[in-house]
Amino acid sequence: MDTEQHHSTEQDLIQNRIEKAERIRARGDEPYKYRFERSCTIGEARAAFEREEAGGTDAEQIDVRATLAGRIVAYRDQGKVAFADLRDQTAGIQLFLRMNTLGDEAYAQLKDLDIGDFIGVEGAVFRTRRGEVSVRVESYVILTKSLRPLPEKYHGLTDVETRYRRRYLDMVANPEVLEVFRKRVRIIDAMRTWLTGRGFLEVETPMLHPIPGGATARPFITHHNTYDRDFYLRVAPELYLKRLIVGGFERVFEINRNFRNEGVDTQHNPEFTMMELYEAYQDYLGLMDETEELLVAAIEQATGGLEFTYQGEPIHATRPWKRLKLYDAIREYAGIDLERTRDRAEAARLAEGIGVEVDAAMGYGKIVDEVMSERVQPHLVQPTFLYDYPIEISPLAKKKRDNPALTERYQVFIGRLELCNAFSELNDPVDQRERFMDQLRQREQGDEEAQRLDDDFITALEVGMPPTAGLGIGIDRLAMLLTDSASIREVILFPQLRTVE
Repeated sequence: MDTEQHHSTEQDLIQNRIEKAERIRARGDEPYKYRFERSCTIGEARAAFEREEAGGTDAEQIDVRATLAGRIVAYRDQGKVAFADLRDQTAGIQLFLRMNTLGDEAYAQLKDLDIGDFIGVEGAVFRTRRGEVSVRVESYVILTKSLRPLPEKYHGLTDVETRYRRRYLDMVANPEVLEVFRKRVRIIDAMRTWLTGRGFLEVETPMLHPIPGGATARPFITHHNTYDRDFYLRVAPELYLKRLIVGGFERVFEINRNFRNEGVDTQHNPEFTMMELYEAYQDYLGLMDETEELLVAAIEQATGGLEFTYQGEPIHATRPWKRLKLYDAIREYAGIDLERTRDRAEAARLAEGIGVEVDAAMGYGKIVDEVMSERVQPHLVQPTFLYDYPIEISPLAKKKRDNPALTERYQVFIGRLELCNAFSELNDPVDQRERFMDQLRQREQGDEEAQRLDDDFITALEVGMPPTAGLGIGIDRLAMLLTDSASIREVILFPQLRTVE
C-alpha cells in the first residue's frame, strides 16, 4: 500500500489513485465491485471472539472465523508483514497481513490499496501479543477504490465549515459523529414507541400550506406553476393536526420537518424536526405529566439513565420536575414584576431598566417573552416547566380558567434549552377568530412573525373540536441536550450554510 507521502498536492494524490485503479483493471480485477457477502459485521466478529475468551477457552483453541468488509482507515508496512485498521459502521478491527499467508503476488498488490479504500477480507480472529483483537487475513478483495484522500491522512477533520458542508467526510474522519446520529435515532424511536404504545396514531400532514399558520414565525414562500399561486413551506403542522381531531381522531402525532425563514444560530436552523401531538379530552395540566413521562423515556433511551451532563453541568431528570409560573420566574430571576401591568410602555420601561432591549414593534407580550428569554432562561439548567403565558403571545391557546389575561400554556427548559411548547388548545371559534384578527393588527404594526387568518381552520372549529391539549417537542434541541452538543448543526446531518462563492 502506497503511503502517498511523496505526493505534494491533492490532485497528485488523486491522479496516483486513478493510476492504481487502472492497474487493478489491467490485471483483470474490477475496483468497483457490485456485491460482497459478509459473514458478519466487525462488531459481531469482535463480540464472538470476546465471548469465547470470557468463557475460558484457551486463546490457541478459539476458532472464530469471519468474512468482513469495511473501509481501510490506517496502514503500517513492516516489510513482509503489514497491519491495517478496517472499520464498518459497528466497530473497527486490526488486519494482520502476512506475505507467507497471502502469497507473494497478493501481498505485492497491497501497494495498489490506499487509506479510504473499501475491502473485503477473510480469516481467523485472534488477539496479538500486544492485546489487539485482529484478523489473520488469508485473502482480501478490493471492493471500492477511493480516489480522493481522506482528510489529513485520517488524522481528523476539524474545520467546522468543512465538517458541516461535507458531512460524509466528517463521519469518516470523526467516528464519534456517527454515534451522535445513532443516539438521535434512538431518541426518536423512544418517543415513537411511547406514543404508539399509548394509542397515538402517527400521521402525515402537508408541507406546502396555502396559508402559513400554527406558529409565530416568518415562512418561506414558493410558487406552484399549475395553480399559479404562492404556497408556504409549513412553519408548523398544528392547524392540520387539529383538523384531524375535529374529524374524529382522538390521539395523533407527527414527526417531521418545519421551515422558518428566520435567523441562524447555535439553536436555530431554517429547517428543523418537530414532534407534535394532539390529545382529545386532555388539558395542559394532564399533558404536563405525560410530557415528563415522554421525555424521561427519551432521556433513558439515549443516556441509559436520568443523570447526565450537558456542556459541563450535571442534569438531574428524575421526576417530578420543577413547575414555575412565568411571572413568578420573572420576579425571581429578573427582579421585576410584569404581572402587575398590562401597559406596553410600562412593561418596556421595566424591561429596559434591567438591560433588555425593546424594539418599537414589540407589544406587551413580546416584551414579556424577551425578558423571559434573556433573564430567566439562562437560569433554567434543571428540567423546568414554565407555565401560564400572556394571551398576546399565545394565539392558539385557551384562556386560563381563572385569569383571561393568561393562557393555559407551558414550555419545558433543560440545560437552558427550550425543548417544548404546549397548551390547552383553543377550540372556541369566535375567540379564535378574534385572536387571529389581533394577530393581523400586530402584522400591520410591523410584526412579520404574527399569524394570519385561516378561515378554513375557523370553519373546522365551528364544526366542533373536543377539549384538546397539544404539545410540540424540538427533536434537534433534544438531540443537542442528550448528545452534549453545543450547536444544533452538530445534530443535523446536513445543516443549511451560507453559499461559498
